[in-house]
Amino acid sequence: MIPIRTILRGADRWARRLEDTFLVVVLTAMIGLAAGQIVLRNFFDIGLFWGDELLRLLVLWIAMGGAVAASRADRHINIALLDRYLSGRPLQAVRAITHAFTATVCALLAWVSGRFVATSLEYGDVLLGGVPAAALQAVLPLGFALMAWRHGVTAVTSVRQRSDEEPLR
Repeated sequence: MIPIRTILRGADRWARRLEDTFLVVVLTAMIGLAAGQIVLRNFFDIGLFWGDELLRLLVLWIAMGGAVAASRADRHINIALLDRYLSGRPLQAVRAITHAFTATVCALLAWVSGRFVATSLEYGDVLLGGVPAAALQAVLPLGFALMAWRHGVTAVTSVRQRSDEEPLR
């Protein structure tokens, strides 16, 4: 029987590859679309009528993807004031509390953004000339839910690990 830790590490590697691929694809699409719009406008006096709207959506998508990627590596913005003064078990406790709080905030944001998407669906909002807005805005609750999950797992594992172990990421 395969140990659960091995399965989790394999799933984590797969998720990292998927997230990295997502970020590369979205960034490449943004650069290509922006460059295409510039060329079309400057040399041909035309442009894609949906191009600017799509670029704004892609900025939202890459921001959420980047936030999820930062949370997976624990490289998000934080204030590490107590890290200078604490070590060992007290530091682990503070980190666990911080991650639990962050998970709670992200879960609330996932719920609120989920309500936003549901309202958008209810009203039949469309973007890009006919695409249901909810499909394009769904990155918000999904991204916040992933961050909540990651921080929740980090909070639990940081409590359970010994001070000499490296956290499971």
